[in-house]
Amino acid sequence: MVNDPISDLLIRLQNASRAGKTHVGIPHSRMKISIAKILKREGYLAGADKKNNTLTLSLLYKNGRSAISGVKRISKLSRRIYLGVRDLRPVKRGYGTLVLSTPEGVMTGKEARQKRTGGEALFEIW
Repeated sequence: MVNDPISDLLIRLQNASRAGKTHVGIPHSRMKISIAKILKREGYLAGADKKNNTLTLSLLYKNGRSAISGVKRISKLSRRIYLGVRDLRPVKRGYGTLVLSTPEGVMTGKEARQKRTGGEALFEIW
């Protein structure tokens, strides 16, 4: 049993991209499916497919290089980090994406700024 499923998802993605894998399988949950949809929309994943209890993520490669350069978990089990709308800043000078869990659902930092809402900062990806 994994204590922090979001960190597990991020580490599996990062390890698979560094190893040059095209697919990675993870146990599914509603939160992970929401995160996968965001990562696909933002151009970090080629696709996501749910079969039985497994979520299979297809990694995206551009010119032979992984679309995922790095990942940083912000809010952890031991320390939750909440950001207001004024605290939402671009990640890596606009080249990265901040993913938040808000009362309106999981969304990127850009979407949260547009909707004028804050929430728990889950992770940054670039």
